[in-house]
Amino acid sequence: MSADQTTLGIDVGGTSVKLAAIRDGNLLWTAKANYCKPTGAKLLEVVREVTAGRAQDLAGVGLCVPGLLDERRERVTFSANVPGLHDIRLEELAIAAAGQRPATIRIVNDALASAWDIYTVGKFGGRLLVLALGTGVGAAVLDDGVPLRVDGDSPGHIGQIDVSLADEPIIGPDGGAGGLEGYIGASAMRQRYGSGATPTRLGIDDPPIRALVRAVRICHALYRPHHIVLAGGIGIRLGHLTEEIRAAVSEHLTRIARPEWTLSAAEHDHHAAAGAARLANEKCQMKNEKWRGGAGRE
Repeated sequence: MSADQTTLGIDVGGTSVKLAAIRDGNLLWTAKANYCKPTGAKLLEVVREVTAGRAQDLAGVGLCVPGLLDERRERVTFSANVPGLHDIRLEELAIAAAGQRPATIRIVNDALASAWDIYTVGKFGGRLLVLALGTGVGAAVLDDGVPLRVDGDSPGHIGQIDVSLADEPIIGPDGGAGGLEGYIGASAMRQRYGSGATPTRLGIDDPPIRALVRAVRICHALYRPHHIVLAGGIGIRLGHLTEEIRAAVSEHLTRIARPEWTLSAAEHDHHAAAGAARLANEKCQMKNEKWRGGAGRE
């Protein structure tokens, strides 16, 4: 295996699948296809159509999938937004994209994949916190590229932390009072503002942003990040509010927070897919080094 092989990332979301191809560290192409709760067969069909003619000779495939995985990470046992995933083995998605089973398949958390791409491209030093705000709400923490893991690939379930607003009480989708996802997740946004809701119209005093401010303040106490990046379909569209959000977070912020912390919005919708492709490439290289080391000892 060489360092310049092509790897593909597939990010299966609640309303769309996004793909990104990486070669020699560079983003080759991206693609996106929308759907509404597809069957397993439809999901495989969509991946085949999107990758047709441009995903040959893949060294590896990285997958981001929503929901609960079985112990062997071969299947999704529960996914509320993409129930069709229950009907297929995850390797079938990689096979649908590559035309055959690739030598390497890596399954990763979407927030971690996003964080890895943002870290790699942005060259962030110190502790990076990425908040993935989309259909659900997730987070990843990287210490100079090394993930902080509390539960699986996650540093904790940020979407379920209680950020209750006294004048806007909610019950989150997990059944917990005041969950962040119940304020700023895509479904919560549609329920509050209608199907035409767009994050670009939100202001600093709107409940979803007030809840986000509280969540970021909590994250400063938990993680003490040097940098915070808002990612996901909602997060990347909050760039117009980052200065106001930072000012609101900073007001009487705990003194243990790092004084020069930064807040920014991610650049595009394909960070998770690109990050999954980069992590698949990393796994390819680890296999390559192991093979070389074994050959050298013989």
